[in-house]
Amino acid sequence: MKELCIKYDFKYPEDKLIELAKAVKDLVDEQARFPDWSKREDIKSALKVGLILLLDEHGYPPVERDEVYVEIFEQAENFKKNRQ
Repeated sequence: MKELCIKYDFKYPEDKLIELAKAVKDLVDEQARFPDWSKREDIKSALKVGLILLLDEHGYPPVERDEVYVEIFEQAENFKKNRQ
């Protein structure tokens, strides 16, 4: 997420970024606890909704850029796929 700040030219406090990253990891781990999660659209949809709400709660990103959300969704899915 820090790379997204640089890529899309916005600032976000480092301490809040760490807190947000931990919350995102917890959400991904919770939503993707089923072995077939990547094939189930209901779980992937719930993950996206959860991420949107979590990001909004933390005020991230502080700019309106749909590309940021798309990249965060991709990172979340790839994170869990690569840890299996």
